[in-house]
Amino acid sequence: MKKVWLNRYPADVPAEINPDRYQSLVELFEHAATRYADQPAFVNMGEVMTFRKLEERSRAFAAYLQQGLGLKKGDRVALMMPNLLQYPVALFGILRAGMIVVNVNPLYTPRELEHQLNDSGAAAIIIVSNFAHTLEKVVEKTSVQHVILTRMGDQLSTAKGTVVNFVVKYIKRLVPKYHLPDAISFRSALQHGYRMQYVKPEVVAEDLAFLQYTGGTTGVAKGAMLTHRNMLANLEQVKATYGPLLHP
Repeated sequence: MKKVWLNRYPADVPAEINPDRYQSLVELFEHAATRYADQPAFVNMGEVMTFRKLEERSRAFAAYLQQGLGLKKGDRVALMMPNLLQYPVALFGILRAGMIVVNVNPLYTPRELEHQLNDSGAAAIIIVSNFAHTLEKVVEKTSVQHVILTRMGDQLSTAKGTVVNFVVKYIKRLVPKYHLPDAISFRSALQHGYRMQYVKPEVVAEDLAFLQYTGGTTGVAKGAMLTHRNMLANLEQVKATYGPLLHP
Protein backbone atom coordinates (compact mmCIF):
# COMPACT_ATOMS: atom_id res chain seq x y z
CA MET A 1 0.00 0.00 0.00
CA LYS A 2 1.40 3.33 -1.03
CA LYS A 3 1.51 5.76 1.87
CA VAL A 4 0.43 8.83 -0.06
CA TRP A 5 -0.01 10.87 3.11
CA LEU A 6 3.75 10.88 3.59
CA ASN A 7 3.93 13.36 0.72
CA ARG A 8 2.28 15.89 3.02
CA TYR A 9 4.89 15.53 5.76
CA PRO A 10 7.39 18.40 6.14
CA ALA A 11 10.84 17.50 4.86
CA ASP A 12 12.33 17.26 8.36
CA VAL A 13 9.61 14.97 9.77
CA PRO A 14 10.52 11.25 9.58
CA ALA A 15 8.10 8.68 8.19
CA GLU A 16 8.73 6.26 11.06
CA ILE A 17 9.22 6.52 14.82
CA ASN A 18 10.74 4.20 17.41
CA PRO A 19 8.20 3.62 20.20
CA ASP A 20 10.57 1.24 21.98
CA ARG A 21 13.27 3.73 22.93
CA TYR A 22 12.10 3.41 26.54
CA GLN A 23 10.48 0.48 28.31
CA SER A 24 7.92 2.64 30.14
CA LEU A 25 6.86 6.17 30.99
CA VAL A 26 8.61 5.61 34.31
CA GLU A 27 11.95 5.01 32.58
CA LEU A 28 11.44 8.09 30.40
CA PHE A 29 10.54 10.24 33.40
CA GLU A 30 13.50 9.09 35.48
CA HIS A 31 15.84 9.70 32.54
CA ALA A 32 14.48 13.25 32.12
CA ALA A 33 14.63 13.92 35.87
CA THR A 34 18.32 13.02 35.91
CA ARG A 35 19.24 14.88 32.73
CA TYR A 36 17.29 18.05 33.47
CA ALA A 37 17.36 17.92 37.28
CA ASP A 38 17.66 21.65 37.94
CA GLN A 39 15.58 22.85 35.02
CA PRO A 40 11.90 23.83 35.35
CA ALA A 41 9.45 20.97 34.83
CA PHE A 42 6.24 22.85 35.65
CA VAL A 43 5.26 26.42 36.51
CA ASN A 44 2.00 27.31 38.25
CA MET A 45 0.95 30.67 39.70
CA GLY A 46 4.56 31.81 39.41
CA GLU A 47 5.84 28.79 41.36
CA VAL A 48 8.54 26.76 39.61
CA MET A 49 8.89 23.03 40.19
CA THR A 50 12.18 21.62 38.90
CA PHE A 51 12.61 18.08 37.65
CA ARG A 52 14.58 17.35 40.82
CA LYS A 53 11.69 18.43 43.06
CA LEU A 54 9.21 16.54 40.91
CA GLU A 55 11.32 13.39 41.14
CA GLU A 56 11.62 13.65 44.92
CA ARG A 57 7.95 14.41 45.53
CA SER A 58 6.61 11.82 43.12
CA ARG A 59 8.89 9.18 44.66
CA ALA A 60 7.57 10.07 48.12
CA PHE A 61 4.00 9.89 46.86
CA ALA A 62 4.66 6.51 45.23
CA ALA A 63 6.09 5.24 48.52
CA TYR A 64 2.99 6.42 50.37
CA LEU A 65 0.68 4.66 47.94
CA GLN A 66 2.68 1.46 48.39
CA GLN A 67 3.53 1.49 52.08
CA GLY A 68 1.00 3.88 53.58
CA LEU A 69 -2.10 2.71 51.74
CA GLY A 70 -0.97 -0.81 50.89
CA LEU A 71 -1.88 -0.48 47.22
CA LYS A 72 -0.31 -2.85 44.70
CA LYS A 73 0.93 -2.72 41.12
CA GLY A 74 -2.04 -2.57 38.76
CA ASP A 75 -4.38 -0.85 41.22
CA ARG A 76 -6.34 2.06 39.75
CA VAL A 77 -5.97 5.51 41.30
CA ALA A 78 -8.25 8.38 40.31
CA LEU A 79 -7.14 12.00 39.89
CA MET A 80 -9.82 14.70 40.11
CA MET A 81 -8.30 18.16 39.90
CA PRO A 82 -7.54 21.02 37.49
CA ASN A 83 -4.03 22.07 36.42
CA LEU A 84 -2.14 22.28 39.71
CA LEU A 85 1.40 21.33 40.71
CA GLN A 86 -0.12 18.48 42.71
CA TYR A 87 -1.26 16.86 39.47
CA PRO A 88 2.16 15.89 38.02
CA VAL A 89 3.40 14.88 41.47
CA ALA A 90 0.45 12.53 41.90
CA LEU A 91 0.45 11.32 38.29
CA PHE A 92 4.12 10.34 38.21
CA GLY A 93 3.82 8.94 41.73
CA ILE A 94 1.02 6.65 40.59
CA LEU A 95 2.96 5.53 37.51
CA ARG A 96 6.17 4.99 39.48
CA ALA A 97 4.26 2.76 41.88
CA GLY A 98 3.20 0.63 38.90
CA MET A 99 -0.41 1.72 39.24
CA ILE A 100 -2.92 2.99 36.70
CA VAL A 101 -4.00 6.62 36.40
CA VAL A 102 -7.73 7.30 36.07
CA ASN A 103 -8.24 10.96 35.17
CA VAL A 104 -11.62 12.30 36.30
CA ASN A 105 -13.32 15.44 35.01
CA PRO A 106 -13.52 17.84 38.00
CA LEU A 107 -16.89 19.10 36.72
CA TYR A 108 -18.56 15.68 36.82
CA THR A 109 -21.96 15.35 38.45
CA PRO A 110 -22.29 12.84 41.31
CA ARG A 111 -23.90 10.34 38.91
CA GLU A 112 -21.05 10.63 36.39
CA LEU A 113 -18.42 10.39 39.13
CA GLU A 114 -20.02 7.31 40.67
CA HIS A 115 -20.10 5.57 37.29
CA GLN A 116 -16.46 6.25 36.49
CA LEU A 117 -15.12 5.26 39.90
CA ASN A 118 -17.03 1.98 39.83
CA ASP A 119 -16.36 1.24 36.17
CA SER A 120 -12.62 1.78 36.61
CA GLY A 121 -12.45 -0.01 39.95
CA ALA A 122 -10.52 2.89 41.48
CA ALA A 123 -9.14 1.98 44.90
CA ALA A 124 -8.12 5.54 45.78
CA ILE A 125 -8.78 9.09 44.65
CA ILE A 126 -6.76 12.29 44.90
CA ILE A 127 -9.16 15.22 44.75
CA VAL A 128 -8.98 19.00 45.21
CA SER A 129 -11.22 20.23 48.02
CA ASN A 130 -13.33 22.37 45.64
CA PHE A 131 -15.01 19.19 44.40
CA ALA A 132 -14.97 17.12 47.59
CA HIS A 133 -18.70 17.74 48.14
CA THR A 134 -19.42 15.83 44.92
CA LEU A 135 -17.33 12.87 46.07
CA GLU A 136 -19.02 12.89 49.49
CA LYS A 137 -22.37 12.15 47.84
CA VAL A 138 -21.22 8.93 46.17
CA VAL A 139 -18.01 7.64 47.75
CA GLU A 140 -19.81 5.06 49.91
CA LYS A 141 -21.34 3.57 46.76
CA THR A 142 -18.00 3.11 44.98
CA SER A 143 -14.90 0.92 45.15
CA VAL A 144 -12.83 3.78 46.61
CA GLN A 145 -11.11 2.85 49.87
CA HIS A 146 -8.79 5.86 50.29
CA VAL A 147 -9.36 9.59 49.76
CA ILE A 148 -6.47 12.06 49.55
CA LEU A 149 -7.52 15.72 49.71
CA THR A 150 -5.58 18.71 48.50
CA ARG A 151 -6.20 22.44 48.31
CA MET A 152 -5.44 24.75 45.42
CA GLY A 153 -2.33 26.28 46.97
CA ASP A 154 -0.83 23.26 48.70
CA GLN A 155 2.22 22.94 46.43
CA LEU A 156 2.98 26.66 46.39
CA SER A 157 5.38 28.41 48.78
CA THR A 158 4.02 28.72 52.32
CA ALA A 159 3.06 32.40 52.08
CA LYS A 160 1.58 32.22 48.59
CA GLY A 161 -0.18 28.93 49.27
CA THR A 162 -1.78 30.29 52.45
CA VAL A 163 -3.10 33.33 50.58
CA VAL A 164 -4.42 31.27 47.67
CA ASN A 165 -6.18 28.79 49.96
CA PHE A 166 -7.75 31.60 52.01
CA VAL A 167 -8.99 33.50 48.97
CA VAL A 168 -10.36 30.39 47.26
CA LYS A 169 -12.27 29.23 50.35
CA TYR A 170 -13.34 32.40 52.15
CA ILE A 171 -13.31 35.23 49.60
CA LYS A 172 -14.40 33.51 46.40
CA ARG A 173 -16.26 30.76 48.31
CA LEU A 174 -15.26 28.08 45.82
CA VAL A 175 -15.11 25.26 48.37
CA PRO A 176 -18.61 24.01 49.27
CA LYS A 177 -18.94 22.28 52.63
CA TYR A 178 -18.12 18.58 52.67
CA HIS A 179 -17.66 15.76 55.16
CA LEU A 180 -14.97 13.19 54.42
CA PRO A 181 -13.67 12.32 57.90
CA ASP A 182 -11.36 9.51 56.80
CA ALA A 183 -9.55 11.54 54.13
CA ILE A 184 -5.85 12.34 54.45
CA SER A 185 -4.28 15.53 53.18
CA PHE A 186 -1.93 15.50 50.20
CA ARG A 187 0.69 17.28 52.29
CA SER A 188 0.50 14.59 54.98
CA ALA A 189 0.75 11.87 52.34
CA LEU A 190 3.99 13.40 51.06
CA GLN A 191 5.39 13.89 54.57
CA HIS A 192 4.73 10.24 55.40
CA GLY A 193 6.04 9.13 52.00
CA TYR A 194 9.42 10.80 52.52
CA ARG A 195 9.94 8.51 55.51
CA MET A 196 8.85 5.36 53.70
CA GLN A 197 10.75 3.07 51.36
CA TYR A 198 9.87 3.30 47.69
CA VAL A 199 9.99 -0.12 46.06
CA LYS A 200 10.46 0.25 42.32
CA PRO A 201 8.21 -2.25 40.52
CA GLU A 202 8.93 -3.78 37.13
CA VAL A 203 6.89 -1.77 34.63
CA VAL A 204 6.94 -2.89 31.00
CA ALA A 205 5.69 -1.40 27.77
CA GLU A 206 2.47 -3.40 27.63
CA ASP A 207 1.38 -2.56 31.17
CA LEU A 208 -1.60 -0.25 31.46
CA ALA A 209 -0.70 3.35 32.27
CA PHE A 210 -4.08 5.09 31.96
CA LEU A 211 -7.78 4.40 31.84
CA GLN A 212 -8.77 7.54 29.96
CA TYR A 213 -12.52 8.04 29.83
CA THR A 214 -14.40 9.30 26.78
CA GLY A 215 -16.76 12.25 26.91
CA GLY A 216 -19.80 9.99 27.01
CA THR A 217 -21.66 11.96 24.34
CA THR A 218 -23.30 8.83 22.90
CA GLY A 219 -23.87 7.06 26.22
CA VAL A 220 -21.98 6.50 29.46
CA ALA A 221 -18.28 7.34 29.47
CA LYS A 222 -16.02 4.42 28.54
CA GLY A 223 -12.44 3.88 29.66
CA ALA A 224 -9.87 3.70 26.87
CA MET A 225 -7.03 1.37 27.89
CA LEU A 226 -3.72 3.11 27.21
CA THR A 227 -0.48 1.22 27.76
CA HIS A 228 2.92 2.71 28.49
CA ARG A 229 3.87 1.88 24.89
CA ASN A 230 0.80 3.70 23.57
CA MET A 231 1.83 6.85 25.41
CA LEU A 232 5.50 6.53 24.48
CA ALA A 233 4.52 6.20 20.81
CA ASN A 234 2.42 9.35 21.08
CA LEU A 235 5.32 11.24 22.65
CA GLU A 236 7.64 10.08 19.87
CA GLN A 237 5.09 11.27 17.29
CA VAL A 238 4.93 14.69 18.91
CA LYS A 239 8.72 14.87 19.13
CA ALA A 240 9.12 13.88 15.47
CA THR A 241 6.56 16.46 14.35
CA TYR A 242 7.33 19.43 16.58
CA GLY A 243 10.87 18.72 17.74
CA PRO A 244 12.45 20.68 14.85
CA LEU A 245 10.32 23.70 15.82
CA LEU A 246 11.39 23.50 19.46
CA HIS A 247 15.06 22.94 18.66
CA PRO A 248 15.79 24.69 15.34
